[in-house]
Amino acid sequence: MDKNEKQREDIKDFGSSEIKNSRGNIHCLTIVGEIEGHNVLPPSSKATKYEHVLPLLVSVEQNEEIDGLLLILNTMGGDVEAGLAIAELVSSMTKPTVSLVLGGSHSIGVPLAVSAKRSFIASSATMTIHPVRMSGTVIGSPQTYEYFRKMQDRITEFVCNNSKISPEKFTELMMKTGEMANDVGTIVSGDDAVRYGLIDEKGGLDSTLEFLYNEIIKSKGGDTDVNRHRNSSAGENEANC
Repeated sequence: MDKNEKQREDIKDFGSSEIKNSRGNIHCLTIVGEIEGHNVLPPSSKATKYEHVLPLLVSVEQNEEIDGLLLILNTMGGDVEAGLAIAELVSSMTKPTVSLVLGGSHSIGVPLAVSAKRSFIASSATMTIHPVRMSGTVIGSPQTYEYFRKMQDRITEFVCNNSKISPEKFTELMMKTGEMANDVGTIVSGDDAVRYGLIDEKGGLDSTLEFLYNEIIKSKGGDTDVNRHRNSSAGENEANC
């Protein structure tokens, strides 16, 4: 199997690919559909398998040929433990990381969106914030309630530690009534996500990649495009004097 064929297989099987050019080597990872946890989803469901993503992220972190990670999200959410595990791993990476929300990043997709060092969202994208849910028969409801409360606290703490939104505002959006049928929560637009401090910037692929490349250059001790422009302007002013 040649290199191009392997890359096509990686895109097909894992939703990931590597982009190499003169500015740096980027690994692009997509989080799409439903995040699959310990239970296998039906073949008809579009899913992101966390047992694939976790070792892949470790490989990206340890691979000296990869300079940064681009995380593209369009997910309905899914398994809470699996999604939080992926988010924790991304947030602990030392290499430059950036996320881009396209379409939507709902439920446990919210911690995933803020896990990168810088987050972007498309103007047409949305994010759904709501409390942890479960389906099925619950035995020992007081204990189960306490477990869910602690799980929700973990999510709130992670989101607030990795974004600029306050715990009070996040809880307010999570417990809001009247916006979602038969449920509590809030559907947040791209503009509001930035206004609340949940996401850093509104933008698309161009601004996301530009930020990531500049971070890669800085991590290597070089000048970013902005710094080069400033240095050039300073030189011109000095010459004029």
